[in-house]
Amino acid sequence: MYNANKPSAQDLPSTGQLLKSTIIAIGIAAVILVTAILPGEYGIDPTGAGRLLGLTQMGDIKNQLAEEEAAEQQVAVNTPPVLAPVLEVKAVQPEPIVAKVVAIPVVKAKPVIEPTVTTVAEQVVAAVSAEPVRSDVMTIKLTPGQGAEIKLEILKGKTVKFHWTGNGGKVNFDTHGDPYGAPRDFYHGYGKGRGVLSDEGELVAAFDGKHGWFWRNRSKQDVTVTLRVEGDYIAIKRVI
Repeated sequence: MYNANKPSAQDLPSTGQLLKSTIIAIGIAAVILVTAILPGEYGIDPTGAGRLLGLTQMGDIKNQLAEEEAAEQQVAVNTPPVLAPVLEVKAVQPEPIVAKVVAIPVVKAKPVIEPTVTTVAEQVVAAVSAEPVRSDVMTIKLTPGQGAEIKLEILKGKTVKFHWTGNGGKVNFDTHGDPYGAPRDFYHGYGKGRGVLSDEGELVAAFDGKHGWFWRNRSKQDVTVTLRVEGDYIAIKRVI
C-alpha cells in the first residue's frame, strides 16, 4: 500500500503568507460589500460605484416596496371593520282619521311689494360668492419608482373639485387627509388605486387639516402628473 509523501516545511506557506492572503481576501470582500451588496440590497452607496453600475436603483426600489407594504399592513390593522346597521321594525297602529270641516272666509288682498335696498358691500359679497373661491394647477414629473405628494389646507365641510392626469404612463395613488396636530400613525383615506391614468371628483373635508394626493410611478418611463383643483381651500403645497 502506497502512502503519499508528506510535503516538506519549505513547501508549506508561511504564517506571513497566510496572513497576507487572509487580509487580501477580507479586502476583496469589503470592496464587494460596499460596491455591490449594500447598493443593490439596501440602497446604500457610499462610494457612488453602485449608482454607476445600476445597483443603487435596485436597492431604492426594494426599500420603497418594503415601506409601502408596511404602510398598507398598518392601514389594514388600524382600519376598523364596517358593521352593517341593525334595523328594528316596530308595528305602528294607525290612528283613527277624524274629518273636520271648518269654514274659512276668503279675503282678497293686494300684494304689497316692498323695495329692496342693497348696499355696495352686499353686492360685492354676492358677486364673489357666485364665483369659485380659488383654483390652481400644479404639475409634477415622476421618474421610475419616484413618489410625490400635494396637500390642500381645507376646513371641515368645505368642498374642492379636482381632476388629475398622468401623461406618459399609469401611476398608483392614495387620496387621504390629516387633521391639525394629527397623532402618530393617523390615517383617513378618501380613495386609492393602482395603475391609473387619471381621476376626478369632489373632495369634502372630513375635518380641519390638510387633504390631498400621493402618487408613485411604477412604470419604466417618466410620468408627468397634472393636478387641477377648484373650490374653497386655504392653501396648496407640494409636501414630498
